[in-house]
Amino acid sequence: MQLINEISQLSTAEKILLVERIWEDIETSEVSISFSSEQEKEIKRRQQLYKSGKTTLHTWEEAKQEWKKS
Repeated sequence: MQLINEISQLSTAEKILLVERIWEDIETSEVSISFSSEQEKEIKRRQQLYKSGKTTLHTWEEAKQEWKKS
């Protein structure tokens, strides 16, 4: 597949930018996403952890900065 071959030629930084742009495109599209029962359970579990203060959220920028440190 030509697209896969082109992607494999990109640098890691370019691949990350490509993935970011793909996610942005998905985010702005009006596609309905359905989850399996296992995924729903995991989402609810994580929501409970957040609501109970047992976990925190991080912005994408914070995550990227943390990743760059390692």
